[in-house]
Amino acid sequence: MSKGKVLALSVALAMGLSSAAALAEGDAKAGAKVFKKRCFACHTINKGGKNKVGPNLWGVFGRASGTMEGFKFSDAMTEAGITWDDATMAQYLAKPKDMVPGTKMAFAGLRTEKQIANVIAYLKQATQ
Repeated sequence: MSKGKVLALSVALAMGLSSAAALAEGDAKAGAKVFKKRCFACHTINKGGKNKVGPNLWGVFGRASGTMEGFKFSDAMTEAGITWDDATMAQYLAKPKDMVPGTKMAFAGLRTEKQIANVIAYLKQATQ
């Protein structure tokens, strides 16, 4: 297993343990506002939606990293071996470049666990 995968798994476990309560309390309505302000410029969320600078996020939960058809991911994302769930998404939204060194995503991350929980709640509601 690569150093990046070991790091990603370690951080995912730590993040999952520290933010489990926050994830349970996510507010999809508040998450929609954060998504519109911080994510919408690069990502679409509708079924069959186009890829923008970032991939369309429809059906992202349960999907392997780097596998959205029609989007050119970095090698780092394709090789990360991540399956997107609440814990991995929380970790990635907090610090994308720490979780996947070499990712093309220029976004530095969301500032608070509450914002992260809200965006996850919104994505789970809007993309499945």
